[in-house]
Amino acid sequence: MSLAQLGCQPWLQRSPLMVMMTLFYLSLLVSPTQGADYNELQPLLKFKSVFEKSNTTLFSSWIEDANSTCSFTGIRCNSNGLVSEINLSATNISGVLPFDSICSLQSLERISLGSNSLHGIVSDDLKNCTRLKYLDLGVNSFSGKVPDLSSLKDLTYLNLNLSGFSGLFPWKSLENLTNLSFLSIGDNPFDSTPFPSEILKLEKLYFLYLSNSSLYGKFPEDIGNLTLLQNLELSDNRISGEIPASISKLQNLYQLELYNNSLSGKLPKGFGNLTNLVNFDASTNMLEGDLSELRSLTKLQSLQLFENQFEGTIPEEFGELRKLYGLSLYRNKLTGMIPQKIGSWSGMDFIDVSENFLTGPIPPDMCKNGFMFDLLVLQNKLTGGIPESYGNCKSLNRLLVNNNSLSGIIPDGIWSLPNLVRIDLSMNQFEGSVGSSIAQAKSLGQLVLANNRFSGELPDEISQLSSLVAIQLSWNQFSGKIPVSIGKLSKLSNLYLDNNNFSGSIPESLGSCRFISQINLAENSLSGKIPDSIGFLPNLNSLNLSKNQLSGEIPNTLSSLKLSLLDLSNNKLTGQIPDSLSQGAFKDSFNGNPGLCFDHCSSKHTNSGHFRTLMTCLIAVVLILLMSLACFLILKLRKNQKTLSHPLKQNSWNMKSYQVLSFTEKEIIDSVKPENLIGKGGSGTVYKVSLSDGKELAVKHIWAATSDPNERRSYRSTAAMLKKSKSRSPEYDAEVAALSSVRHVNVVKLYCSISSEDSNLLVYEYLPNGSLWDRLHRCQKMEMGWEVRYEVAVGAAKGLEYLHHGCQRPVIHRDVKSSNILLDQNWKPRIADFGLAKIVQAGGDWTHVIAGTLGYIAPEYAYTYKINEKSDVYSFGVVLMELVTGKRPVESEFGENKDIVYWVYSKFKSQENVIDLVDSTISEALKEDALKVLKIAVHCTSQVPALRPSMRTVVHMLEEAEPCQLTSISVVKEGENSHGQLNNNVTKMMLEKPNY
Repeated sequence: MSLAQLGCQPWLQRSPLMVMMTLFYLSLLVSPTQGADYNELQPLLKFKSVFEKSNTTLFSSWIEDANSTCSFTGIRCNSNGLVSEINLSATNISGVLPFDSICSLQSLERISLGSNSLHGIVSDDLKNCTRLKYLDLGVNSFSGKVPDLSSLKDLTYLNLNLSGFSGLFPWKSLENLTNLSFLSIGDNPFDSTPFPSEILKLEKLYFLYLSNSSLYGKFPEDIGNLTLLQNLELSDNRISGEIPASISKLQNLYQLELYNNSLSGKLPKGFGNLTNLVNFDASTNMLEGDLSELRSLTKLQSLQLFENQFEGTIPEEFGELRKLYGLSLYRNKLTGMIPQKIGSWSGMDFIDVSENFLTGPIPPDMCKNGFMFDLLVLQNKLTGGIPESYGNCKSLNRLLVNNNSLSGIIPDGIWSLPNLVRIDLSMNQFEGSVGSSIAQAKSLGQLVLANNRFSGELPDEISQLSSLVAIQLSWNQFSGKIPVSIGKLSKLSNLYLDNNNFSGSIPESLGSCRFISQINLAENSLSGKIPDSIGFLPNLNSLNLSKNQLSGEIPNTLSSLKLSLLDLSNNKLTGQIPDSLSQGAFKDSFNGNPGLCFDHCSSKHTNSGHFRTLMTCLIAVVLILLMSLACFLILKLRKNQKTLSHPLKQNSWNMKSYQVLSFTEKEIIDSVKPENLIGKGGSGTVYKVSLSDGKELAVKHIWAATSDPNERRSYRSTAAMLKKSKSRSPEYDAEVAALSSVRHVNVVKLYCSISSEDSNLLVYEYLPNGSLWDRLHRCQKMEMGWEVRYEVAVGAAKGLEYLHHGCQRPVIHRDVKSSNILLDQNWKPRIADFGLAKIVQAGGDWTHVIAGTLGYIAPEYAYTYKINEKSDVYSFGVVLMELVTGKRPVESEFGENKDIVYWVYSKFKSQENVIDLVDSTISEALKEDALKVLKIAVHCTSQVPALRPSMRTVVHMLEEAEPCQLTSISVVKEGENSHGQLNNNVTKMMLEKPNY
């Protein structure tokens, strides 16, 4: 029906313009949907185009023909239907923010994009978001400076924490942001600056986080102006001077974090007025005086003042703090008793008062809540025993009471605590035996009982502790035999049973502890022969069997070990010392064994000795003749069988290729023979294969997965090993999983895997310059100037960066060390040996016992056994220290039980001439450049994993530390820039202030 038929004809004739308007509005009424506002839609579609690839499902609702942008995931609108908020926090999006389009949304008030993988520079277009009240870009990977914020006058919430920004923060612009109530910009490598006065004018602040922001200078006297503050965090800076008395004006404070600065003096008068304080941490400063100002802080839950110079007693009132769950006062000068009522109201989660001068007994009720996980009172003057109540503390992870004057018998329940990871009772006067209930301590990783009066036999049940990494029972009165089943401790790394009364033989099963690196059984009454199986321990670094009653010959298998310490002195050993052990380094290792001799055992013996020597020589001659005959027959047999097929069934091989191959499996298999052997590592042997076309490969044969050490010991040839290798080992599976999909110039190239019921082989590219360890510690160091070392550092860092950030699922190497960094003909590095690697699963960290190599292992292994990418970062920091100093990770000059990390840190902290740390073979002109890398290494080896940079950040830091005089060297191909110059300042703060 037309409008005319509806009776509108006269009206139509009178007003055509009105007709058109009417028709327009009618079309809106009859339209089934109302499309999204074009001005709102286009900026959001541009946003989607940038980030859609990183999270396709997130933007499924962001479609062009949507009724309204308000239906988009993460978008909220105001009452007018205009976009007021973009909230896509923690959605795993990656890319560069298009602020030019975002800020065209005229009603936008809130941007929440924290905890993503955003990167690049934030443009000045941010200034156009003038209506913003809330801006969260924290926990991202931006670069460059924070743009000027002056135009964001309505801003009340600003979070840029851990976002990657560098350069000088625009402090001046804060003067215009007078409405700010929440300001968090910490954990960024900003340029160093004194505490900004602009902060002290933001009187509406209730939350201020400036930790790790490169601030220095005096603690501001006017901090008391910010009377609304509830949270104040200034940790990890270089703030000095005393805590000002004006801080007592901050009556609303519930959290005060000042740790790791250079604060001095006493806690100010009136500090006790902060009665709402719940968490107070001023650890790692130079504060002094007593703790009396803290007596009235009845709401305290966590108090951490460790590593200061406080003295006097712990206030008795601490025993009345009903909510206190965490107390850490270690490394001070405190005296007197620990308040005996502490924890008696609701129990504690942890207490650490170690390394003071405290006396008296351990308080009995600190595990009253059943949630205590750390009881650390080591290195004091405590007396009495361990209270019986802790035998029921099932939650306990660490019990460290060593180096006190404690005595008595350990409560039975202590030995069976199911979550106990580390127990250290050493250097006390404890008595009694280790209970058989220790079998229930399934989480136990370290058992340290040295220097006490323990006695009795070591229970067989100890072999059921599958997580056990270290056993230290030195200087006690243990007796009986070492448990025969000790070989079941597959993760054991350190075994110290010296200075006891153990008798009987050394268990043959000890050879099954393949991760063991330290064995000390000295000064016992052990007898019998040294087991051959010890010589098959691939990681053994130190072996001390001195002052026992061992007899027989020294096993030839010990010759294959790479030992830094060997002591077999004062036993009853006989025969000739193997040639490889006759070197000067071990010259005193065989004293007190009259039956041992170097060279030929003939000149200094009695007539019976002459007769034995003559018989030995005669037998040797016969054996040589027999071996010669056997070799002749074998050669003849091989000649006659040239036309026969390989002895292993050809159809049993399974060859998987990961690259384009120019060789066959037969070429590889035929080349796995003794004359091609070039190396032996912790998980297998390596052979060099030269193909007919001149190409060279490296073939790794993974050790057979057999559990019988006698069986392993009987293998005399590679062929026999290959035949006996019945199944793939975990190392083989780990290496294939880690490398099969990896494609990076700084990760060793895996061509293929060849496996069958008879063998497990991995075929790699061949790297002619060997390992970084060889070049630093075994060859002339002059062959590696700083320019080459720097390029090795950058290349290896890029390889690890790829593993951590470039793979679909991150790969944790777990054994980063200089011997696993190989060098090609141009000295370009490759990360190699993935036998311990783990693919990171969705959901977070792994929990494992110690895996890795002594000197490179991150400290968190000893406490939590939780590992992530930051554990690799620590190990890489050690490699950087090797490159700069030329030292091994463990050297005698560092001191007993000390490593290169401790040595470097101590030099920095003592303010010595740190330039002397640089390897003397590095030219003077480049030593300052090398020192920059050493400071990066210090950050990589931070004791706290969270404070270590990611490998992505490490690469940026290293690139900015490029030597000023870097010349064209063989590692960089002509016309190729191997590490591109970044336009940011990631390292400046790091290089100025290493994190101790």
